[in-house]
Amino acid sequence: MSNGRVFSGVQPTGNLHLGNYLGAIKSWVGLQQVHETIYCIVDLHAITVPQDPTALKTATHEVAACLIASGIDAHSSILFNQSQVPQHAELAWLFNCVARLGWLNRMTQFKEKAGKNRENATVGLYAYPTLMAADILAYKATHVPVGDDQKQHLELTRDIATAFNSMFGEDFFPLPEPIIQRTAARIMSLRDGGSKMSKSDLSDFTRINLNDEDDLISLKIKKAKTDPEPLPDTLDALEHRPEARNLVGIYAALTDQSEAEVLLEFSGEGFGKFKPLLADCLINTISPIRDEMNKLLADPLELDRILNEGSIKAEAISEPIVSACKGMIGFVHSGK
Repeated sequence: MSNGRVFSGVQPTGNLHLGNYLGAIKSWVGLQQVHETIYCIVDLHAITVPQDPTALKTATHEVAACLIASGIDAHSSILFNQSQVPQHAELAWLFNCVARLGWLNRMTQFKEKAGKNRENATVGLYAYPTLMAADILAYKATHVPVGDDQKQHLELTRDIATAFNSMFGEDFFPLPEPIIQRTAARIMSLRDGGSKMSKSDLSDFTRINLNDEDDLISLKIKKAKTDPEPLPDTLDALEHRPEARNLVGIYAALTDQSEAEVLLEFSGEGFGKFKPLLADCLINTISPIRDEMNKLLADPLELDRILNEGSIKAEAISEPIVSACKGMIGFVHSGK
């Protein structure tokens, strides 16, 4: 497509939640209309930390079902799991021999994930960003949807592409541009407006899962932390009310409005009126996704077929790109 090629990946870490949907998946669905889109379940990234094999298989199916149920069209987009396409790992090794230790040492996510146990972290966790660069550049992707926590990794991808191109005196890889969703990029915890909504939070009442039943969604919104003040008429007045702003932001994202427009509609109203309307919006959005997910998960062989078909399409793009890299490096290979 003339509008470029988009690549993005999602970890197979179990059922996704509202933050994943509004922060990424919803925009992925829209990107299908204007770009060539490749969406990957990044199971190679998942094993940088210990995984139970049965749980990993289940989570891969759950994420695939969630993406399809949310509107990712396996005919319009390429949808697959990363481990089925060997070019990801192969190109990652080539990039390990291009990237510099100093570049990787600056990656803040490794420091955060390894924590005080840094010496016991896996090499895979440390080299995660070079695999992410390979994910993107194996398809010569021109655009990557990213959140704030991934912008540094995309910069590294551009550095690696630039270094590779310079080594061989050829503009072989494009420098991918970020697609940053400004609206609803950060959905916060229902119990703490200062913390991002997360599936790792111990309390299930901090998040809306995409497989939650309608009654549970209503209960979670009813119990969501707020304050006694009515909704104001300006965003400035929400500056020091993080829980209130979070709920306004969720409503805005669900109804495709700005937060300012939501405040104009509900100015002066209390949460006793606002919360039930928000719950209704959530149910209207999540209920069809949940029902379709359940239908898909009841047929894991069909999910395997969809992922396998996607991997064949993905390899048809990535294999000649990685083979060309090997030829540039000087490897002797059959070219098959």
